[in-house]
Amino acid sequence: MNRLVPFSLLAVAGVSGSAFATQYLTVEQAQAAIFPEASSFKPVSLQLDAAQMKQVEKLSGLPARSVNWRAVAAYKDDKLLGHLVFDDVIGKFELISYAVGLQTDASVRQVEILAYRESHGFEIRNANWRKQFVGKTAASGLAIGEGIANISGATLSCAHVTDGVRRITAIAQVTLKK
Repeated sequence: MNRLVPFSLLAVAGVSGSAFATQYLTVEQAQAAIFPEASSFKPVSLQLDAAQMKQVEKLSGLPARSVNWRAVAAYKDDKLLGHLVFDDVIGKFELISYAVGLQTDASVRQVEILAYRESHGFEIRNANWRKQFVGKTAASGLAIGEGIANISGATLSCAHVTDGVRRITAIAQVTLKK
């Protein structure tokens, strides 16, 4: 009977999650990295109605995917600096958690990878790859091969994060732009 215990523990451990999962940043750390000058962060109710979902789909060329989005506004005292929108996209098999920092004009300020759970493709966390998004909007070069370079060995991760950022910039254009 004692011989079976280690095997059963191995079986449970094998299905409990990816052995490659890496948590890079918490939500709070991402907020501080993207808006270091912010003095406060406030949750934003970001819910799309049917008309807004159609606008997002038209702007991004992608399904809006959800009516509810997790977002926070970054403030320096009473001045709005921008927003952060948090999302998850599928890599090849597992979810990639990331945050998109947006300026008040709905352009990308910064992209941060919060958690990466795949065995390959973690290179999308490299600063040089993520810098390609800075300043882009839903209408400006947010596609692999059209402003965003692919990374060999991380093709699906690159494509899915890029699509996610394009969707979020469209959402920002429709709902958050000041």
